[in-house]
Amino acid sequence: MPAQYVAPSKFGLFRIVRHGRRWRSLLEGCELARHDDASAALAYLQASCPRARLPTTLADWRYLAEPPARLAQASVNDGDWLLAG
Repeated sequence: MPAQYVAPSKFGLFRIVRHGRRWRSLLEGCELARHDDASAALAYLQASCPRARLPTTLADWRYLAEPPARLAQASVNDGDWLLAG
């Protein structure tokens, strides 16, 4: 799971997700745009969806950090323990 900011709304779940060096703005599973930083993604979402009443600062969004690399790798290989035996 990549690092992301999340805010619920009556229109659905808005997310600002880190994707490599860039950030994606999403509504539910639909990508709306790509941005150079999270602040630009927030400004885009606020301008394009004013009726959603999104939080005005990223500090007001829920931040979900990216798990450490070793945990992310372990989750990719979770099915392997079923084969060992």
